[in-house]
Amino acid sequence: MFLSQIFAKTSKESSSEVSSVNADLLERGGFIHKTMAGVYSYLPLGVRVLHRIENILREEMDKIGTEVFLPALAPVENWRKTGRFDTVNVLFQAIPANPFSARHNDAQYVLGSTHEEIITPLVQHFCSSYQDFPCAAYQIQTKFRNEPRPKSGVLRGREFRMKDLYSFHTSEEDMLEYFFHKAIPAYQAFFSRIGLGEITDIVLASGGDFSKEYSREFQTRCPTGEDHIFQIPGTDTRYNREVAPSKAKRWENASEKELPRQDVSGKGIIGVDELAKYLKIEVERTTKTLLFETENGKVVAAAVRGDYDVNEAKLRAVLGCKALALAPAAVVKEVTGAEVGYAGPIGLPENVRVVWDESTAGRRNFECGANKTGEHSVNVNFGRDIPEPKEFFDIKVAREGDADPKTEKEYTVYRGSEVGNVFTLYTKFSDSFGFKFMDKDGKEKPVYMGCYGIGTTRVLGVLAEVFHDEHGVLWPENVAPARVHIIPLAKKESDAPYKEALSLYKKLQKQGVDCLFEDRINRSVGSRMADADLIGVPTRVVVSEKTLADKGLEVKDRRTGEIQMLSVAAFLKRFA
Repeated sequence: MFLSQIFAKTSKESSSEVSSVNADLLERGGFIHKTMAGVYSYLPLGVRVLHRIENILREEMDKIGTEVFLPALAPVENWRKTGRFDTVNVLFQAIPANPFSARHNDAQYVLGSTHEEIITPLVQHFCSSYQDFPCAAYQIQTKFRNEPRPKSGVLRGREFRMKDLYSFHTSEEDMLEYFFHKAIPAYQAFFSRIGLGEITDIVLASGGDFSKEYSREFQTRCPTGEDHIFQIPGTDTRYNREVAPSKAKRWENASEKELPRQDVSGKGIIGVDELAKYLKIEVERTTKTLLFETENGKVVAAAVRGDYDVNEAKLRAVLGCKALALAPAAVVKEVTGAEVGYAGPIGLPENVRVVWDESTAGRRNFECGANKTGEHSVNVNFGRDIPEPKEFFDIKVAREGDADPKTEKEYTVYRGSEVGNVFTLYTKFSDSFGFKFMDKDGKEKPVYMGCYGIGTTRVLGVLAEVFHDEHGVLWPENVAPARVHIIPLAKKESDAPYKEALSLYKKLQKQGVDCLFEDRINRSVGSRMADADLIGVPTRVVVSEKTLADKGLEVKDRRTGEIQMLSVAAFLKRFA
């Protein structure tokens, strides 16, 4: 490809998202252009990288499934059948944009954020006998999600490319066999081929409310990653913070003498740090008490040490409920008699269960809300002011310094960026559509499903986030926009360096080696060299009068910075 043919240009100006490494590098390098918040156009160089990622992905997915292409518009009734139309908090709806369009068709559709509601009835239409299973289908398509705060460049957007694969099985055992022995190895092969294999870990994460299994996330180790990964030292067991079992670093003062409980004023204080400073106590003495409602309207109180937050998924598991939400202000006032922010465990109605986190154990003279607006209770003690809990639970969001409860080893914590995930769906979606199969004895049985996703535009962003230096991107060879970037140092096309460079370009193209050719000879040498570094093709070749007088070519490895002088024949031999 001749660079003069590309309308998009590189830029010296920082991206509008300067805090996002991938957005800055990809925008300045001419790979993407921001259309609006969370939405990007992919420019010629960006499309080249994206196609390479997706073609490698297809090769690995074709080994375990077959490719389909599903519609982006889905019937609302399908989403109502699964109960997700009113519950998925990132769902977009497509409706006529104006009265003129509505006159033609005023129907409403769901704009696909995921495709279980399409693929399940589709496979159901064709597969009804045990002989039709197992089967799996995948697609690579644009998805739409109403992210409240799109950020981190192409890592979290409202419109993005995704590969989603769905598998269908006649038993739980067959579903798990596919999950562990086909899907996961295929993912590992893909990430190895695009250069992320050695720094991408399998991490346990939430399986949602329809799965007994943890989901598995593929997390690329990345200092700027959105996720915090908790690893048990000396093992391959890793958790996303959202599900990490957690034992708090012990803070106890059981030897202290019990002091008289007092209710003290402290209205309008924001955060436990400010509260602790105001009360002149340690943060570890403070207590957060949050009220929640279950799906049947039951109110429960969750109490954690002030330096922690409540993990709703863990609390849901302790309570054995399907849904949980923070109690609205009116309910908080009715139960506690106070405004939100002043709830505490003392004097709550008997029908309100208090779940205590294990971080709250071992304390004397601790603080909690007084159930009076603007007031806090201090010098609270178990056994005197409130009953000693029969059991403490792990209901907190893990934090650095916590230990794994089983091994009691302190977690190693690092940041990661999710590049893929795999879920066991069991019969959640097949049940919604009445999808069953006939076994060999003529009996109807449920169909088990799994789903497996990789965000391809997200992968592109993670590659830029991980592989770069101060000059630009360092693309792995398999996904780079080209393998060789050729720069002739010439003033005219009739000059020897230009002719020799063009000849090399044609020879490489003939050998199947994709190249970028810097034919914009009206630009300064410095700007062309800077562009090459910014674009990040693995090998840069400079042809000049000086190199021609030597061996012929100056060859630079973009990743290592190593420069060699090679003859044309020696260089071409690399790609033979």
